[in-house]
Amino acid sequence: MRAVRPLTVSTALVAGLALAACGSDRGPYDEPRAAGYPVSVKSCDRTVTVRDRPTRIVSLNQGTTEILLSLGLADRMAGTATWTDPVLPSLAKDNRGVERLADNAPSLEAVLDQDPDLVTASFTGTLTKGGVASAETFAGYDVPAYLSPAECGKAEEGNTDGTRVGTLQIDTIYQEVRDLATLTGTEKAGDALVSRLNERMAKASTKLDRKVRVAYWFANSESPYMAGCCGGPGITSRALGVENVFADQRGEWPQISWEVVADRDPDVIVLGDLTRRSQTAETAKAKIAYLEKNPVTRQMSAVRNKRYVFLAGAELNPSIRTIDATEKVGRGLRDLGLAD
Repeated sequence: MRAVRPLTVSTALVAGLALAACGSDRGPYDEPRAAGYPVSVKSCDRTVTVRDRPTRIVSLNQGTTEILLSLGLADRMAGTATWTDPVLPSLAKDNRGVERLADNAPSLEAVLDQDPDLVTASFTGTLTKGGVASAETFAGYDVPAYLSPAECGKAEEGNTDGTRVGTLQIDTIYQEVRDLATLTGTEKAGDALVSRLNERMAKASTKLDRKVRVAYWFANSESPYMAGCCGGPGITSRALGVENVFADQRGEWPQISWEVVADRDPDVIVLGDLTRRSQTAETAKAKIAYLEKNPVTRQMSAVRNKRYVFLAGAELNPSIRTIDATEKVGRGLRDLGLAD
């Protein structure tokens, strides 16, 4: 846990002499600040300020972890948590050297024990009193906490992962990359990453020449979480020109009865293939077994024709993996003969 070291009179005198001698900027505890610091970015309705170059970053969600690793920051990460899937293969080597504090949400104490100088989160539910801790709580320990802009303007409601007021755009995901690059002093790497992601997204965004109706199932067999209009799957749907059968739902992942799903009768079901174990029907295999045995769902067009596309859970949440999701859904539809 971080301990605040008081500034004594003698220390202050030495600091003053040092500043007069070299004219360098000084950080907390009279240590030199890295060039360009402090820096600030907006995080929804807050401003996050980092006083010096972060060297002990704790990421509370897989989404921000993969951005930080993509920026080349593995050696400056003190811990990660809350995973739904294995890390991206291209990041596996770097990720092995980063301590996993918990597969799900870690305790506040576990995070503070890492002596973090920056905390990042992908979801409001993580960076809140009911999750790990609120940004205000972290501020009380002198730890800045950054929340993904994909969560801004989203009202949290029960177990639905919130309701969106606006519609998430791919540029918001790029903004998260740039924000984290600014906070960590890796702006060039951030610009390069955004450029690569944007090129891939442009290539993947090929509109279908026919109408295809799609449902996105994240998890839970009793009352399934299906994607609403305006989160990560919405970006994919608009890029490919497919119709999300639950585009009338503004909830991020509303729970919808199977009778309603069957009534909408999608042509294709995009299945979350998760490795975590917090809900029923986490894996794609378990989902297919349920769909093909349940008398309500087994008569659906997608089930009768075995039209499934598989995505990792991390690809269904808004993150840099939204580009992977768009590529995979487009490729899956072509494999099913529904796209050229």
